[in-house]
Amino acid sequence: MKKKHLALIAHDGKKALMVSFVRDNIEEFRKYKISATGNTGKLLQAAGLKVTCKLSGPLGGDAQIAAEVATKKCHGVIFFRDPLGMHPHDPDISMLMRICDVHNVPLATNPISAELLIRGLTE
Repeated sequence: MKKKHLALIAHDGKKALMVSFVRDNIEEFRKYKISATGNTGKLLQAAGLKVTCKLSGPLGGDAQIAAEVATKKCHGVIFFRDPLGMHPHDPDISMLMRICDVHNVPLATNPISAELLIRGLTE
């Protein structure tokens, strides 16, 4: 059976949370093909996860992942956002969230919804 594809993204203030979450759920994540935006991907690789790295978010990584969602190559997105921070690429973030909604692809933005997503897609 072909592995489903998950995309992982974390704002700078949430990268440590993402790494911790992945470490705590490493066996679940190994059931998926994983891609991530640039810096998040490098941190996840260092944590022991096989990851295909895209560009960093502000340089177009969010848009690359949105394209995978739109073309049905990505089955779920985990995006640990910093809702209190200012981000120069907010339009890209909004676009990614809209694309997930348009294409009915689950998007988790916090650890509990992410846990439900990774467990739900394998069932």
